[in-house]
Amino acid sequence: MLNDDDHSDDNPFRVSSRREIVSLLNSMMDRNQLLSLMIKGGSESVITSILEVDEDNNALIMDSAPSAVLNEHILESTKIAFEALYNSIRITFAADRADSTEYDGRAALSVPIPASLIRLQRREYFRIATQMAKPIKCTINVTREDGVVMPIVTMLYNISAGGIGLTDDKCILDGSLGTIYENCILDLSDGPVIPIKLAVRGFKEVKLTTGKTVNRYGCEFVDIGRGALGAIQRFITKAEREQNAKAAGML
Repeated sequence: MLNDDDHSDDNPFRVSSRREIVSLLNSMMDRNQLLSLMIKGGSESVITSILEVDEDNNALIMDSAPSAVLNEHILESTKIAFEALYNSIRITFAADRADSTEYDGRAALSVPIPASLIRLQRREYFRIATQMAKPIKCTINVTREDGVVMPIVTMLYNISAGGIGLTDDKCILDGSLGTIYENCILDLSDGPVIPIKLAVRGFKEVKLTTGKTVNRYGCEFVDIGRGALGAIQRFITKAEREQNAKAAGML
C-alpha cells in the first residue's frame, strides 16, 4: 500500500523520466502483469492489468473491476493507488481520478499516465489482495476484564511480509493506533497455521454496499520469526503466481 514516504519529493526511488515510465508500463502490459488497484486508503481493492499505454492521450487503460458497485467507487475516488511486483521490484504509483472507457468492446478504466512512480527492489513491501474464493482468517485472542479469553475471528483483505489488512465485521477490536495484540493465529487456508503478534497501524470504519458497517485495520507483524516470515512469503509468491496464471487464462 502506498504511504506518505512514497509521495515525498525527495524519495530516492522515485522515477520521473517520462520515457522510462512509459517503457516500464509497456513492458508490464506486454507481460500481462497484474496490479493491485486500491481506493479508500486500501480498504477497497481489486486486481487489474494494463490493456494499453496511450501516450497521445496521456491515458493508461486498465481492466475494470468485476463489480459494478466497486467500479462506481473507483470512478468517484479522488485518490487511487496502484501496486505491483514486477521482476521482484515493487512498483507503485497513484492517480487523482479514473474515467470509464471501452477497450476492444468491453468496459475498461482510464487513468492518466503517472508523472512519476516508485521503483523499490524490496519484496517485503509488496502487498497482495486476498481472494474471496480463498478466504484467509486471523484469530485474535483478546483477554476481557474478567480474565476470560475471547477469540475474535477476522478476515484478511490483503497481506504482505510486513503485515496484514483485516476486517472485524463485529466491530469488537480496539482500533487505537499502536494497540498490540499478542496472541494471534494466522490461518493461510491451504498453508500452515502461524502464531503471530500484531500492532495496529491503521484503522477505518467502512460501510459496505449492504449498508452494514465494519472495521478495517492495517496491522504490522511484531517480532515475527524467520520460519513464520518464510511461510508468509511462500504464500504470497504462490498467490501471485495463481493470479498471474488466471489472468493469462491458464486457470
